[in-house]
Amino acid sequence: MSDSPMMQAAPSTPGFRMIRTLGAIAMLSGLLVVLVFRWTEPIIAENQRIAIEKAVFQVVPGATRRVDVVLGADGIALATDAAGEGETVYAAFDEQGKLKGIALAAGAQGYQDVVKLLYGYDPACSCIRGIKILKMTETPGLGDKIAFDPGFLRNFEALSAVVNASGDGLTNPIEAVKHGHKQFAWEVDAISGATISSVAVANALNRSMQRMAPLIQRHRDALGEVVR
Repeated sequence: MSDSPMMQAAPSTPGFRMIRTLGAIAMLSGLLVVLVFRWTEPIIAENQRIAIEKAVFQVVPGATRRVDVVLGADGIALATDAAGEGETVYAAFDEQGKLKGIALAAGAQGYQDVVKLLYGYDPACSCIRGIKILKMTETPGLGDKIAFDPGFLRNFEALSAVVNASGDGLTNPIEAVKHGHKQFAWEVDAISGATISSVAVANALNRSMQRMAPLIQRHRDALGEVVR
């Protein structure tokens, strides 16, 4: 008989037990994710509501109150009562109940990702009165200037968005032009070094206004009554 010790194989974990353990861990992880989501959902919703409300009053000068409305081809309805198709917009009023403007969400592809913004449309002047960038991942120091550059933001103090004679779009499309080359009220003077980001803002506004400006003007009187 040989004196060398016999090599013994290490005991193996049965496959079923391993799968059962991994399954239990996955179920527990999933449950924790659901619980955290349910717990944070109302907090996130409330933070979004506050952020939207602040943004509405920024992009519609003189507004102190907002009413959420669903606006579509068939007319308007309060967001809490809406059952048909349409887009949620924010009718903004002053302290006397006068309609100061409509705040709308828009977005377009930027340099890094989609640029999302809120802007204010004044049906009285058929113009955009302000914008607020809600989300972006543009290059710091360049593309992100669309959120705070004073010269760029001046584009939106009275950016023309006049509905055409047929009532199905804008008379002149909103478009970005090279910095220093703005000639018309519907043009956006781009930021030097951030042309793509500037174009994204102009494209977002143009696409939204081509669709929504005719609807707003068509239902302007009704929008002015929703606060009453």
